[in-house]
Amino acid sequence: MSNYKRLQISESKLNHILEYNKKLAEQLDRPSISVSEAAESMIRYCNSTKDPFLPSIWGKIDKEDDPFTPQSKGCCCNII
Repeated sequence: MSNYKRLQISESKLNHILEYNKKLAEQLDRPSISVSEAAESMIRYCNSTKDPFLPSIWGKIDKEDDPFTPQSKGCCCNII
């Protein structure tokens, strides 16, 4: 293998490592919180925001108050 070819391969590897290092540095700069803090925040949100999908917290809701219940459109029977 020629010296020129080895130099190209080495430069390519170096560029790849530098790009990877740049991505890792960007990840390090990104703000983050601990999992326990995120879970606590989610629990606070679920306890303070009424959600019909959480009956264990908010209790069962009536069908007329449930926005996800299909609404009746009146009579669906036609006589010909």
